[in-house]
Amino acid sequence: MESLAATALPGLWGRLTGTQPDPDLWVVLATLGAALAVVVPHPVWRVSRNAVTIAHEGGHGLVALLTGRQLTGIRLHSDTSGLTLSRGKPYGLGMILTAAAGYTAPSLLGLGGAALLATGRITLLLWVATALLVAMLVMIRNAYGVLTVVLAGGAFLLVSWLAGPQVQAAFAYAVVWFLLAGGVRPPFELQTKRSRGGAGDSDADQLSRLTHVPAGLWLFLFHAVSLSSLIGGGRWLLEG
Repeated sequence: MESLAATALPGLWGRLTGTQPDPDLWVVLATLGAALAVVVPHPVWRVSRNAVTIAHEGGHGLVALLTGRQLTGIRLHSDTSGLTLSRGKPYGLGMILTAAAGYTAPSLLGLGGAALLATGRITLLLWVATALLVAMLVMIRNAYGVLTVVLAGGAFLLVSWLAGPQVQAAFAYAVVWFLLAGGVRPPFELQTKRSRGGAGDSDADQLSRLTHVPAGLWLFLFHAVSLSSLIGGGRWLLEG
């Protein structure tokens, strides 16, 4: 048994940290087209936005933990809204970073994923994403949230273990393109709601109350992060 573990573990580690060949350019462009096809049309976006909500609420939760707050639960709803609850001081840097993490998380995750793909680490990307979803599942506090995270995690797990290298590469590129493109749309949706007098308790408004900086400037930050990530991450993917 010990000899089997000694043989298997190095191989597993090598597979995780090793590099895989880049897909052909047509695969990169096809996955970009697929990502746009589920982000741009509104009827499809109403469904695919659930994946962006997972990243959004996961961003709140991860930063809450990193800043020393106590994460108490995450809820994901069928209308693609979500809620992340944490305990700690209702003010200060930790609370500010936690509130700012939601709208920036999908784009920054996409940018990080693009960096991994640009260096050929497709397997590492898939395994890291799976690990993050499993960790998030522990904190989900409603049935719909459990369902969506299990489905997302199951897809990553199946592709990681059962699919061939070409399918893994296509799946990884499609996911990263989706995060980069999908991260751009929510700030614009928030801007539209605020212009109509809605979303008075949005992340931008909470940040405004915490920092005394106008909510519009926080919204500008969300736009800057999402668009910069799309441009930078897109270049890495196309040049990889």
